[in-house]
Parts: sequence; structure tokens; C-alpha cells
Amino acid sequence: MTRCIILSAVCCILISCGKKNAVPADLLQPSKMQLVFWDIIRADALTNQRQKTYTSPEALTANVQLQKQVFAIHGVTREEFYISLDFYKTHPNIMKVLLDSMIAKAAREKITITTNNPLIK
Repeated sequence: MTRCIILSAVCCILISCGKKNAVPADLLQPSKMQLVFWDIIRADALTNQRQKTYTSPEALTANVQLQKQVFAIHGVTREEFYISLDFYKTHPNIMKVLLDSMIAKAAREKITITTNNPLIK
């Protein structure tokens, strides 16, 4: 009887630990979140780069328009993205994996661009 209780407790602990790194099904999964988040970051960078020619309200409007385009391209809503982002922010272990893969992707893209461009040597 004691073995059965201990075995049950161990199984419960293992199951609860296994789900700790799981993203709920109703949120953007890491592979999709990575793509959308990457494009949102790029949209923000483009807005910041162009901000020298914008006034503050124009920059905000331009950024909102770029974000709408990103959401449309990826087939997600603004709400889905930001609710998912809130989840990732509160789960740093999952967010770290997401950001690490985004950084690795950026590094690969930089290598591809620099090695395939004859002007950059």
C-alpha cells in the first residue's frame, strides 16, 4: 500500500513537471510565436529607423500599420499575439528558448547575407 502511494505521488510530480514547459493550446505555439515576434521586432526597428522623418503621432500610426500587416501575414490577431506574449513573459524558461532560437536565426541570416553578397567582404 505504501509503495502504491509513493508511486502515485512520483507519477503526479513527473506529470506536473512535464506540463510546466507546455504552452496552452489556445496560445501561439513557440514556432509560430517566434515568426510573429521576429516580424514585430523588425517592424519596430523599421519604425525607429524612420522616426527621424516622422513626428511622434506619425511614428505611432506607422508602427500600428506595420503591426497590422504582420498579423495579417501570419493569420493572427493583435489580441492573440499580446495574450501569448504575456504568457511567455510570465514563463521565462519558455521565453528564453524562444529568444535563443530567434537570436540563432538572426545570426544565420546575417551569415547568409554577408556570404552571399559580393559587396560585403
